[in-house]
Amino acid sequence: MALINKALVIGGGIAGMSVAIQLRKLGSQVDLVEIDKDWRVYGAGITLSGPTLRAFKEIGIIDALNKHGSLTDGLELCTAQGNKIADVPTPRIAGPEVPGSGGIMRPVLASILRDATLASGTAVRCGTTFASIEQSNGQVEVCTTDGRRESYDLVIGADGLQSAVRKTVLKDAPAPSYTGQGVWRAVAPRPPELKGAAMYMGSPLKVGVNPISEEELYLFLTEPRDTPEFVNESELIETLRALLAEFGGVIGPIREGLGEHSRILYRPFWKLLVPAPWYSGRVLLIGDAVHATTPHLASGAGIGVEDAVVIAQELSKASSIDDALNRFMDRRFERCRVVVESSVRLGDLERQGGPKEAHQQLMREAMATLLAPI
Repeated sequence: MALINKALVIGGGIAGMSVAIQLRKLGSQVDLVEIDKDWRVYGAGITLSGPTLRAFKEIGIIDALNKHGSLTDGLELCTAQGNKIADVPTPRIAGPEVPGSGGIMRPVLASILRDATLASGTAVRCGTTFASIEQSNGQVEVCTTDGRRESYDLVIGADGLQSAVRKTVLKDAPAPSYTGQGVWRAVAPRPPELKGAAMYMGSPLKVGVNPISEEELYLFLTEPRDTPEFVNESELIETLRALLAEFGGVIGPIREGLGEHSRILYRPFWKLLVPAPWYSGRVLLIGDAVHATTPHLASGAGIGVEDAVVIAQELSKASSIDDALNRFMDRRFERCRVVVESSVRLGDLERQGGPKEAHQQLMREAMATLLAPI
């Protein structure tokens, strides 16, 4: 008999869908409520690190990622002008048959996870979220905005950076804070010579390109900004072109080809690390709701997927829900802390023009943590 007979997931993003899939594998009845009536995901490309691919392999979507994205090995480091500095290996930690890194369009990844969530038997209700959460006698009573009142053994809040579940259940949790940096993203044709991911190191700007299919790549550029303002849509193309002016190699043709079709986005970076524990009673928070980070280690989404894998693993073998939640925190907090703090520190070094040796050492240490078993 499953330890969890009935669970509710609040939030239908990457972490929320992943945990719903994993809980269904345990035989639990799972409801998922998503506030967006169209269950949309915005964004351009997303980098898939080896640890993230390992987690997605556990979820069961590796074949779909390989079919609809681009899985490759290695990272090429270049100067801003495009001269190669080094080849960085990406170990195949998801298995010998799975390349060590990759890229995919974020909406495509979301579509793959949506299909897997529905196929799992999760009961999904869109345009709905919680109205109230009350706990008593080991049960969580939830009223939802579509007028239902249900009782659950476990509720999981996976509702993102501005989590309403966090504000309701963990009232003393800190709010997200701006890191002083933001990211530009765009989609462009993939040149034949781009076999895998490449990074171009300017100062203080950094540009990366990553294949997301046989035909396309996504480009990102990190930029320091004093305040977390957004950029007017009418200014996106010319502003990004100007920021890319110093970069050579494959970046030059990409810059010249930018246009309305390039799906350019700018987003400020936010950080959040909620102190342990990430649960109160039988309500647990995962993903960006408790550990939002910057993409400097390509692991923000990945550690949310890891949360899903780990809580399901612990529920499958624990003697009680309380024991499972405690073991979850034992496995997750320190790992997520390293990812959040190291990612933010890498961004600080970029903004401040810190020594490359410090950047490389921090990257090595953080990657050693990420490559370790979860």
